[in-house]
Amino acid sequence: MTEILIRNAAKVLTMDDTDRKLHGGDVLLRDGVIAAVGQGLTTTGDVVDATGCVVTPGLVNTHHHLYQTLTRAVPGGQDALLFGWLKTLYPIWARFGPEEIHVSAQVGLAELALSGCTLTSDHLYLFPNGARLDDTIAAAQDIGLRFHPTRGAMSIGESAGGLPPDSLVENETAILEDCIRVIDAHHDAREGAMVRVGVAPCSPFSVSRDLMREAAILARDKGVMLHTHLAENDEDIAYSHEMFGCGPGQYAEDLGWTGDDVWHAHCVKLTPDEIDLFARTRTGVAHCPCSNCRLGSGIAPVRAMRDAGVPVGLGIDGSASNDAGNLIGEARQAMLLQRVAQGADKMSAREALWIATRGGAQVLGRDDCGQIAQGKRADIALWDTTGIESAGSWDPAALLLAGPTRVRDLFVEGRQVVREGQITTVDLPRVIAAQNRLAARLAG
Repeated sequence: MTEILIRNAAKVLTMDDTDRKLHGGDVLLRDGVIAAVGQGLTTTGDVVDATGCVVTPGLVNTHHHLYQTLTRAVPGGQDALLFGWLKTLYPIWARFGPEEIHVSAQVGLAELALSGCTLTSDHLYLFPNGARLDDTIAAAQDIGLRFHPTRGAMSIGESAGGLPPDSLVENETAILEDCIRVIDAHHDAREGAMVRVGVAPCSPFSVSRDLMREAAILARDKGVMLHTHLAENDEDIAYSHEMFGCGPGQYAEDLGWTGDDVWHAHCVKLTPDEIDLFARTRTGVAHCPCSNCRLGSGIAPVRAMRDAGVPVGLGIDGSASNDAGNLIGEARQAMLLQRVAQGADKMSAREALWIATRGGAQVLGRDDCGQIAQGKRADIALWDTTGIESAGSWDPAALLLAGPTRVRDLFVEGRQVVREGQITTVDLPRVIAAQNRLAARLAG
């Protein structure tokens, strides 16, 4: 039996069903599970002094493209809209291989961990030169994060009217066969799973109707979740009406892409009727505020989604369209965008933090994560509020208003992945050096 006692936190924000908050609180972790939450707890195991810290559930990232950490701030794509940005980067990504995919994922996952993330999804939809989804799964095991990779795909290349070069698209039969392979090899449906796999054709403009429909059938046969991009910007909406004769929401519904086992990335341009559809069907949304700003896509109607009952989590999106992978920063940006669009009273710091924790866990179907409660997984973030970021704050628990953007300590399944602000699981300087070497080779 392994026990760790997180003791004497300035405040514990549980995000549990009663929204319990404890001053001077303790959290006892035992064999990867939260054994107790309270005050004056004791242990015969290790003790972590949380004096001066705010303790939260680990943050949850519901949309990422980890391979893109190798292509941050690429000239030619820095000021482009979505489709032009993709056209700039596709030829570069076509030169990736297994090493690029693996190292880039290591860097992206380490960056997420340092920003308080314990559970992340990843949408990998291109597999050049022998790369496989397994390369990212290995990276998550290296870093120690809970992982929900999705087997993405593109099947319509430039010669068939699509955006990606033909070298990056796959045969649709082969795509479905590899989905089955990775699910059978890696998906774990049990509570506390460290790896779950999803099925995720890239977008309605990069695969056929048949693949979207067959992917939904396959995923439900295998009992896994579905994910794709939807309604990201005006170009996306125009394409949907021109090619399919309907909006993205109707297209998704017609092909079986609504339900509590589905979550869509972005959804910046959802109409009121589409929001109602998602609320009725409990279809989830990964809100990616920084990427939406970077690409000029717009401000997603998160307030309307939340009020209607749509499950909403946060997403980093790719580091080539965000340039950063800081999830606590993403939560602050989500709060600020709803305020600038609709008023300062439209999203509180507390609600944005809930979306970043409990909300994301709900979107990914993880009732065992996203909260600090007895019996839930021991995924815990400690934020040191004794530093300059919180100096003078009357409410240190308002992390998104005046708080650190890097965790002091992070636990995933009770294992310490970050200690005193440093990754414990890999030699991070060595990984960064490898990343920079690969980026220089791609740019050369």
